[in-house]
Amino acid sequence: MKLVVVESPAKAKTIEKYLGPGHRVLASFGHVRDLPPKDGSVDPDDEFAMLWQVSPDRAKQLKAITDEAREADTLILATDPDREGEAISWHVQEVLRQKKALPAKVERVTFNAITNSAVTEAMKRPRGLDEDLIDAYRARRALDYLVGFTLSPVLWRKLPGARSAGRVQSVALRLVCDRELEIERFVPREYWSLVATLATPRNETFEARLVGADGKRVQRLDIGSGEEAEAFKRALESATFSVASVDAKPAKRHPPPPFTTSTLQQEASRKLGLAPAQTMRIAQRLYEGVDIGGETVGLITYMRTDGVQMAEEAIAASRRLIAADYGQAYVPAAPRRYQTRAKNAQEAHEAIRPTDFTRRPRDVARSVDPELARVYELIWRRAVASQIESAEIERTTVDIAATVGPRKLDLRATGSVIQFDGFLALYQEGRDEEEDDEDSRRLPAMSAGERLEKRAIAATRHFTEPPPRYTEASLVKRMEELGIGRPSTYASILQVLKDRAYVRLERRRLYAEDKGRLVTAFLESFFSRYVEYDFTASLEEQLDRVSNNEVDWRALLRDFWRDFIGAVDEIKHLRVGDVLNALDEMLGPHVFPPRADGADPRQCPSCGTGRLSIKIGRFGAFVGCSNYPECRYTRTFSGSDGSENGTRVLGQDPESGLDVSIRSGRFGPYIQLGEAVGSEKPKRASLPKGASADTISLEQALALLKLPRAVGRHPEDGEPIVAGIGRYGPYVQHGKTYANLESGDDVLTIGLNRAVALLADKASRGRSRRGVSAGRSLGEYPQKGGEVVVKNGRYGPYVTHGRVNATLPSDKSPESITLEEAVALIEARTEKAGGGREAPFTPRKKARAGPDKRKSAKGSSKAEGSAGRARPAKRAAAASKRGASAKATKAAKS
Repeated sequence: MKLVVVESPAKAKTIEKYLGPGHRVLASFGHVRDLPPKDGSVDPDDEFAMLWQVSPDRAKQLKAITDEAREADTLILATDPDREGEAISWHVQEVLRQKKALPAKVERVTFNAITNSAVTEAMKRPRGLDEDLIDAYRARRALDYLVGFTLSPVLWRKLPGARSAGRVQSVALRLVCDRELEIERFVPREYWSLVATLATPRNETFEARLVGADGKRVQRLDIGSGEEAEAFKRALESATFSVASVDAKPAKRHPPPPFTTSTLQQEASRKLGLAPAQTMRIAQRLYEGVDIGGETVGLITYMRTDGVQMAEEAIAASRRLIAADYGQAYVPAAPRRYQTRAKNAQEAHEAIRPTDFTRRPRDVARSVDPELARVYELIWRRAVASQIESAEIERTTVDIAATVGPRKLDLRATGSVIQFDGFLALYQEGRDEEEDDEDSRRLPAMSAGERLEKRAIAATRHFTEPPPRYTEASLVKRMEELGIGRPSTYASILQVLKDRAYVRLERRRLYAEDKGRLVTAFLESFFSRYVEYDFTASLEEQLDRVSNNEVDWRALLRDFWRDFIGAVDEIKHLRVGDVLNALDEMLGPHVFPPRADGADPRQCPSCGTGRLSIKIGRFGAFVGCSNYPECRYTRTFSGSDGSENGTRVLGQDPESGLDVSIRSGRFGPYIQLGEAVGSEKPKRASLPKGASADTISLEQALALLKLPRAVGRHPEDGEPIVAGIGRYGPYVQHGKTYANLESGDDVLTIGLNRAVALLADKASRGRSRRGVSAGRSLGEYPQKGGEVVVKNGRYGPYVTHGRVNATLPSDKSPESITLEEAVALIEARTEKAGGGREAPFTPRKKARAGPDKRKSAKGSSKAEGSAGRARPAKRAAAASKRGASAKATKAAKS
């Protein structure tokens, strides 16, 4: 029997069908070992020895693999065809070797697509493990560990509130923060444009722009005032216009190559609005296989690739489809060849393309989820378009002379005519920004010497704009241009930045949060080399050289560690005051922007004599006065919230006459009535989710201060229903029943009928066992059978199989969780319950203990894992000891 090991259950299920009897295919569920998150997992003093630990949630699956391996004569490692896939195969082999369960024959096979032909052909060409790729994996993993576990504790000590730093993560964050700094430093410049609307003798209108005057060129920013613009406008109003010349040139637009990992993430973000992590998750499902007409088949080739070339048979298939669907005119005379830009040839696989070009998107859409259909169509169109003939365009430039007495002004009109659409008939590449596309403007026919009639003259005022904030697509593109990280890691890097609250995504733009800017300023001040773009890119090149057997991986780590640990040792002994001074200097322009009245932006608005500077507290950075503790003025790190002192007065309460103000606190903006008097705290109210501190009105603020408010009386028992805002957001309450408001409900205006409906829904869910919903089926559990379902329960979303339930982690939602991820969670939950038994689900409640209690809880949890079953015995021993002690005491007394 031959044992085949792959990563995912879906992949295992598909491949087992192809291989047939005599083969047993099992999934490892990804990596089976990792470096434990503790000191000493990588030892620089012992030639960077690495301590690998079996992941707890993979132990049961590894046992299944081990049991099968003992009965197998051949082990076939068929994980993904990249560095991570090679590493997973190596880990599986090492675990089996340690357990003395490694079959005599071990083979490594790779395939770029999960189709019957691709898999069976790969099985005929086995090889050994690629030691160079494994060394590159170990070097990269050690680097990431050493940076993270050495630098992050320094951050925690010097910058409370900072969560982590990473080798590539910190450089990506710097890109976002540097762009934010560019925007803040940008000074807009006024300029004017003059556009004439003209008509040909055939009454066809078009627009022409002023480009010259009196023999001199007029550039975009040359007309800088309204007076200049008005003078040109008066001249054009009285001018006569004629065509000076017409220049028409043929041009071609060539199709873009098929997708790589990076370009797929970018285009899916632009066209489909998908985050890179979503795109990769969907592409993974398309690669591993979906059910099409009763057959499970992989729809696309491997989606982690730097290559842009397609296999010869794929090129031939796409050309046949183009001829059939579009005609022979759309098929180039020779197949198109694209050159890969990948720096590591071992990782430059075939581009992302359909496994079968005849599976058109409209056919696939009938069998898969809409999000899978949309991504598949994007990949199919791009791959087919890459082999279509180029578009033929005629670009036309018309120069126009405007004569005003002896004076001559020059205007120009540009446009294009698509003579042959070529690949544009199927696909047009998306753009990050709105651009002026001259190919979309068509000019009327004109000839030199023709007189033109003036219809209108427009002088328009403009201001130069700062560079735009990054979108996820443009940040991925910039990282790839700089050679930072690997395209396959970009999705996880962006997700970490969002999860750490270092950046936020708003209207598809990435905004640098204060916490992120603080971390970046700290790293630039004290670890500048390690957040430099060139240094990080150079390190990536060195890692590529390791995988090409050009550099020893331990030598690379030695060179890096020597300088890095020296920089860390220097900062360890630095006083927090020195750190604050450096941050205060670097972030001063952001935290203390110039005031409109020219006054000192650092002067304390409360005492008038103190100087404001950046301070560090338990919860992160804030701005405080130098006269503390006499002056206790503070405000948030991010700025003044629209006023001089961090407080904006909205008006007065008509009942009490006290000021109603909007302020910034540790947990965000809030409303306050009046000021503190002695030990009595003023009344405060939180802002509802989605409400803006900049736009809230006095009326809304007064209504929020009056919460909770009476909605009415319940029609069944006459008891009052109230609406308010609690720690979990807006709610309605009836007796002991609370129901959260849903999207679209307003706590200030919600009516009795809606409140009763929400409470009834909550009550009906509470009456069901543990308050669960019917849930959504994810599919059948591999090997065991039975349905895996995701549900929303009383304590949040979870997945269930049989009697085992597992809570969803914070980064997963019921809509996005996949069968493979659900099975991994259930396996981990079963293993934690002990002995593989199907234990009932016990929801975890959030602890509210202080630091010491949390530490104690953590210790007891750890002990439970190793000695949980010994507790009854320990109790009995302790009782026996107490009894013996009592007898001894009694005997001594007698």
